[in-house]
Amino acid sequence: MTQSRFDDGDEDDVPEWADRVMADVAREVRRRRKEMRWSAQDLADRCEAIGFPIPRNVIANMESGRRAVLPLVEVMVLAKALYTHPIHLIYPVGYVEEVQKLPLTYPVDSAKAMRWFADLDQTFAAGPANHSMLHHHLTHGEALAEALAAMKGEARQREVADQAADDSERAQALRAQADFAERGARAKYELRGVRRDIYAEGGFLPDLPTTLADVDPDEGYERDTV
Repeated sequence: MTQSRFDDGDEDDVPEWADRVMADVAREVRRRRKEMRWSAQDLADRCEAIGFPIPRNVIANMESGRRAVLPLVEVMVLAKALYTHPIHLIYPVGYVEEVQKLPLTYPVDSAKAMRWFADLDQTFAAGPANHSMLHHHLTHGEALAEALAAMKGEARQREVADQAADDSERAQALRAQADFAERGARAKYELRGVRRDIYAEGGFLPDLPTTLADVDPDEGYERDTV
């Protein structure tokens, strides 16, 4: 199969985009399998242990290019089985110099394509199809981790202060405890704000541990009616 033209020029005998993507994935699966000194059966056994069997002959046919399709769910399971992430199978940076991001486009550096795929450059952040919800949830995760760490640090310094051998050590522990308390308060403030934004935009609110139950207001958040 060939593509008859590019979006910015004509070119003959260009490998079909879907075939090239599948070939890159298959090549990387085989490379990682060989690197781990596994047989195709070993990899098949790993997939079955994960809960999604991919038979040995299917893996062999994929690696040899005899298979016509490669479902996304299999890419996900193969990545887990090979102790990597799906994006590293699709864009094997360092092992494939160039890839086609989309049909009818010229190949680009594989690292650049990976960044596009993962939106690491936030290409769409300000566009009409913006991904504010993704940003909100990432921010939520960071603020939650900061709040929990601050609470743990505050508790630890409180214990140090209670067991201090002298006034100087106790004062130092109390200052550290106050710093952790301030960090926790800032993190809770950020959590409250991002949870308000998530709810207002129609998203689901991630669960909070009981130790942070006071982050949500008693009356709840309001939906955005715009």
